[in-house]
Amino acid sequence: MKALVVAPSWIGDSVLAQPLFIRLHERIPGLQIDALAPRWVAPVLERMPQIDRIIDSPFAHGELSLRTRHRVARELARRGYQRAYVLPNSLKSALIPFLADIPERIGFVGETRYGLINHRHTLDKKLLPQMAERFAQLAEAPGAPLPRPLPLPCLRTSPAQRIETLAALGVNLPAKLAVFCPGAEYGPAKRWPARHFAALAAALARHGYAVWLLGSAKDRPVGEEILDHASPGSLPLNLCGTTTLAQAIDLLGAASLVVCNDSGLMHVAAALGRRVVAVYGSSSPGFTPPLSDQATIISLNLACSPCFKRQCPLGHLDCLQQLTPQRVLAACLGGAAA
Repeated sequence: MKALVVAPSWIGDSVLAQPLFIRLHERIPGLQIDALAPRWVAPVLERMPQIDRIIDSPFAHGELSLRTRHRVARELARRGYQRAYVLPNSLKSALIPFLADIPERIGFVGETRYGLINHRHTLDKKLLPQMAERFAQLAEAPGAPLPRPLPLPCLRTSPAQRIETLAALGVNLPAKLAVFCPGAEYGPAKRWPARHFAALAAALARHGYAVWLLGSAKDRPVGEEILDHASPGSLPLNLCGTTTLAQAIDLLGAASLVVCNDSGLMHVAAALGRRVVAVYGSSSPGFTPPLSDQATIISLNLACSPCFKRQCPLGHLDCLQQLTPQRVLAACLGGAAA
């Protein structure tokens, strides 16, 4: 059996899709899964043993590009896939498997995708509150109950990859490494304030931790803001924007502790089995929690959250401003957290 997965366009969503891939391999002996994925999420899929091949999806967010979709579909048609699992809910994401004449096209109905999807699931948000559950449901027959618990995501990183990454970046691995992931691609309403990260870095330094900041080039200004607030004796190393995603995966795999917003790197750290302290503001830990028994979720659970907004609609961002560094420190050191 050869199956094509149309992968999500977000790093965290791609990690949350791995339970589906694990289930499919459990159900179908000898299954080959290829993933059609944007190049910015490919390094995550490369670390999943369930994925055999990654095919570049050359489309930007929201781009239709029908001519290019026809070209990609013709190339895929020659590979002889029997099934396609379409994980995004958009109409555009279902076009290529349809144009490639893949016989079984599995997904949720989504944006009225009748015909494009011919093994259709209907989403019941109460039965499937988590994104990972919605992806994993595609391994079942439409309408069948989802077996629980889900298998946990598990990404690969090796000592050799870690050594190569450290050498390429010119850094040495400290005895106790805390990695902060201060960015969140979705927007400011998911970002714990820089001054809180700086205060936490100072506190962890007093407990013997070196602190490194990881993120994309877009997160580098946030990292610099943390440095502006940091104490002179506890300046973190700002690696935001200086690593590839593959290198970030290797560094996260070497961390003793990871503190992060609800972000793609949070899900990567959880899938690497790291001890994760995840700070939630405008988003919901009920929808996209880190799937790990090594993760601690901290949320104030205010009446106004989760609002799922990019910017605080009330202008105060209390859900994150009032979440103190002392409370996050307690979770980092193994104290009680809610």
